[in-house]
Amino acid sequence: MTLAQQIAPADSGVPCEVNGGMNSLGFAKRPADTRVVVAMSGGVDSSTVAAMLAAEGYEVIGITLQLYDHGAAVAKKGACCAGDDIHDARRVSERLGIAHYVLDYESRFRQDVMEPFAEAYARGETPIPCVACNRTVKFRDLLAAARDLGADALATGHYVQRRDGGDGAELHMAADPARDQSYFLYATTREQLDFLRFPLGGLASKAETRALAASHGLAVADKPDSQDICFVPNGSYAAVVQKLRPEAGEPGEVMHLDGRLLGRHDGILHFTVGQRRGLGIGDAETGGEPLYVVRLEPETRRVVVGPEAALGRTRIQLRDLNWLAGPNLADDLPVEGLAVQVKIRSTRPPVAATLFLRGGVVEVVLDLPEKAVAPGQACVIYQGTRVLGGGMIARETTGR
Repeated sequence: MTLAQQIAPADSGVPCEVNGGMNSLGFAKRPADTRVVVAMSGGVDSSTVAAMLAAEGYEVIGITLQLYDHGAAVAKKGACCAGDDIHDARRVSERLGIAHYVLDYESRFRQDVMEPFAEAYARGETPIPCVACNRTVKFRDLLAAARDLGADALATGHYVQRRDGGDGAELHMAADPARDQSYFLYATTREQLDFLRFPLGGLASKAETRALAASHGLAVADKPDSQDICFVPNGSYAAVVQKLRPEAGEPGEVMHLDGRLLGRHDGILHFTVGQRRGLGIGDAETGGEPLYVVRLEPETRRVVVGPEAALGRTRIQLRDLNWLAGPNLADDLPVEGLAVQVKIRSTRPPVAATLFLRGGVVEVVLDLPEKAVAPGQACVIYQGTRVLGGGMIARETTGR
């Protein structure tokens, strides 16, 4: 029997008369008649979402994804999908009295997240596995499972806001800039966004989330935040990459921009654009000059380094675009470009830029140079708090 067959459809009920006939998730029926699947990682955020919705009277079903072989990581802390986290999600569900299931998506996760992660390093890029995970196993596969269960929505613990706009649902930054995760969700499709809900996006701080968790008696209220990539034991991503793509660990040369051979390295997987430490070259080779990784050349396995001034970029070409503001915003760009803000790293604030379509390629021109523009990272495009879309930074980035 499938999971969907185990769970009977939610009652249709009658439209509620609260908040203009809409419940807190935007449906014209009572919470008790609204089925919500909550993606439960075992952390405080998703656990709090499940508790909030259950307390409001929604029919909540918790689903936790087993995404990789957690046998080697059971004792590892700070990873969102380790074995102890599955246990924590189950305990929270028992506390709330809601149904809870664990779905084995290990093969999908390896195919759609882990292998592309390793391939990106072999191409001399710096990947973002959380973007790939959200785009595939979570908002494609888990969302499909939620639909199969007859759910009205899939709720997650992400710190973003979903707002209804004139052309459908819009994705906006979280109320708390320090917790905003919109950078990682730019690849969400418009159809997926219609089905998704983010109850924590309007909270003022993480402290408020923890207080809510404590008020519901959740043991995870003080659980530390996840820090590591969930499938990287002990934080050693290089070991994972080398296992999946051994060629990324092949040795090569460290070259200065001026053509000087400075040394050798043990694999481009150990480097990213903008990196200063761990270059494997000393003062004797550099003359004491601080050097940074300027670019990676995977075809020759060469790491090219140079002074900090060489890192500045003003032009960025994008690939693998996704638009949340219209089916293809690029087709409607004015000749003079569109004034936007962009983020080129999750930890950086948005900066002013202009968006162009040139020769069929979407190009971002920054008002001021940005350092360490790394191929494989996302460039997420905003207007104010709204996410218009974004794409991956292409290796063809050459402008200054």
